[in-house]
Amino acid sequence: MGAGHAHSLYLAGGTLVHRLPPQCKLVAVVAFVLAVVATPREEMWAFGLYAVLLAAVAGVARVPPGFVLRRMVVEVPFVAFALLLPFVARGPRVEVLGVALSESGAWSAWNILAKASLGAVAMIILAATTEPRALLLGLERLRMPALLTQIATFMLRYLDVIMGEMRRMRVARASRGFEARDVRDLAVLGRSIGALFLRSYERGERVYLAMVSRGYDGRMPVIGDGAATARQWTAAALLPAAAAVIAAASWILAP
Repeated sequence: MGAGHAHSLYLAGGTLVHRLPPQCKLVAVVAFVLAVVATPREEMWAFGLYAVLLAAVAGVARVPPGFVLRRMVVEVPFVAFALLLPFVARGPRVEVLGVALSESGAWSAWNILAKASLGAVAMIILAATTEPRALLLGLERLRMPALLTQIATFMLRYLDVIMGEMRRMRVARASRGFEARDVRDLAVLGRSIGALFLRSYERGERVYLAMVSRGYDGRMPVIGDGAATARQWTAAALLPAAAAVIAAASWILAP
């Protein structure tokens, strides 16, 4: 159950950022995002400095820029929504390259793009330097309810198992000459989904009975202390502390 599984977002490494306890990194990222969200949207220089901070952290963690950019595709829905705002929002209009845009809509679009992008990059760096299992352990050490962390742990562990089962079922259908072409094939796909559900349920039941037979009483065993030292908390606090200074300065210098 506790076996680690490589994730496409994780980059193995031995840098300072990788070695920080997960609870320190989680708190640092949340504090950084709060500082970004609290920054007035008109203070563009502040967002530039936030980007520099993230670039510095990525450099220390040896996370390539291309790795981050490829995973920024998760932001596409926010980008699409933001790009529509200058055209559909009401209020005073400004002309840009011959096109009349809403001034308030343009500021809202910038606000969404800047803050969502910075938050997404921070999360990508966190995922790239922390294994998924370690993130769950970090949440547990931050006193997140044990039931939630256990559910997330089981989901993480068996997501790959279920995906593997789906791939085997797809290969089995293809080996029998099945290829989905129109709505008449939905019945076959529906039966496949039902079979997958039953197999997953039965597997989960067998796993639970095996755990109970080994003494499981609703609590997962704790492997190692995992407590962070004062030096590690200080190292993790550098990013949010710098972000907090920038956020405070942006309010002081705001007109």
